[in-house]
Amino acid sequence: MLDKNQIAQRIAQEIQNNWYVNLGIGIPTLVANYVPKGINVEFQSENGVLGMGPFPFEGDEDADLINAGKQTITTLPGAVFFDSATSFAMIRGQHVQLTVLGAMEVAENGDIANWKIPDKMVKGMGGAMDLVASAENIIVAMMHTNKKGESKLLKNCTLPLTGVGCVKKVVTNLCVLEIKNNAFYLIERAPGVSVEEIKNATEGTLIIEGNIPEMVF
Repeated sequence: MLDKNQIAQRIAQEIQNNWYVNLGIGIPTLVANYVPKGINVEFQSENGVLGMGPFPFEGDEDADLINAGKQTITTLPGAVFFDSATSFAMIRGQHVQLTVLGAMEVAENGDIANWKIPDKMVKGMGGAMDLVASAENIIVAMMHTNKKGESKLLKNCTLPLTGVGCVKKVVTNLCVLEIKNNAFYLIERAPGVSVEEIKNATEGTLIIEGNIPEMVF
C-alpha cells in the first residue's frame, strides 16, 4: 500500500506544464513536494497565495507564510499574496486547471463528501464548496478505507455532500481510479496490491478492463 507521500507523488504526475493548481487540506498539500522536473506549475491556496513551494525544512518555518490549512509553507520567486475576494475570483472564474482535494467519501457518480462528520470536530468546509462548483478537473487524494476497514468509495455518499458529480479521478493507498459512466474504473494499482484486494475494499461499482498495471514512480 502507498503512504500519504506516495499518494501525493502519484498525483503530481498528473500535473501539466504551466498549470495553475489548487491544493486542499491534508494529503493534497504534499503534492507540492513532488513536482516532476521540467514542469512549471503555480500552486494556489484560497487564503490568498499564488506560487507556493514545498514545505519548509524544520527550523526554516515562517509563521506568517501559511496555506489554507494553516500549515507553514515556502514560496517560490515571483509568488504573490492577495485577499480572499481575488483568490475566489480565480477559482470561480475557472482559472485553476487542477484541484486536488481530500475526501471522507466519494461515490461512483463522482459525488464528494469532505467537510463534515456528524458529532465530530473537523476543520469545516473552507473553500471546498467553491472549488467543487467551479473546477472542471478534480482529483481526490484519500485512504481507500476508514479506520474500521470500511470502504470510502461508495455507491452513494452517506455524509453531507460537498459537490455532486464533480470528481474525475481518485488516488488512494491502493490504486488509481477514474470515475465515468457512474462507476469506478481501475486504472493502476499500488505496487504489491492485487486486483482482488481492491475489489474487496470498494463498495461502489468497480470496472476492471484487461490487465491493470502497477504504478510507476
